[in-house]
Amino acid sequence: LADPDLIGELARRFGSQCVVVGIDSSGGDGSWRVHELTGDPSLSREAGRDTLDWVREVQERGAGEIVLNCMNMDGVRQGYDIEQLCAVRDCCRVPLIASGGAGTPEHFVEVFRRARVDGALAATVFHSGQIAIPDLKEYLAVRKISVRS
Repeated sequence: LADPDLIGELARRFGSQCVVVGIDSSGGDGSWRVHELTGDPSLSREAGRDTLDWVREVQERGAGEIVLNCMNMDGVRQGYDIEQLCAVRDCCRVPLIASGGAGTPEHFVEVFRRARVDGALAATVFHSGQIAIPDLKEYLAVRKISVRS
């Protein structure tokens, strides 16, 4: 966010396939805003950018993949922010990875089928032991959602 030109510089030097842009976003009702410095709650703030505009811009600058962390759902295990992910998917032509919200194996199915993401990440459900990764892979495979081994 502080140096958007870095995206293009990295893409030219290493190739777009090596440039993954992480976006922390929150909001709702069809309007989402980018946040910055989210690793420290005392510093975290809105960055003054519309999420969909930033997604378009980082692609134009050379991003080869986007990880969208939907802050409203992060850590609450109530499912991914399907509305936001669908809106981003509609303007995103590079691989899109969903982050924030997984609580059940069905949440993964929903995000792949409804939001058409290329990948979905999770942390809390795995670290807590709530979902075992081998079990999730089998659950997804049975539902014809391919996963890497």
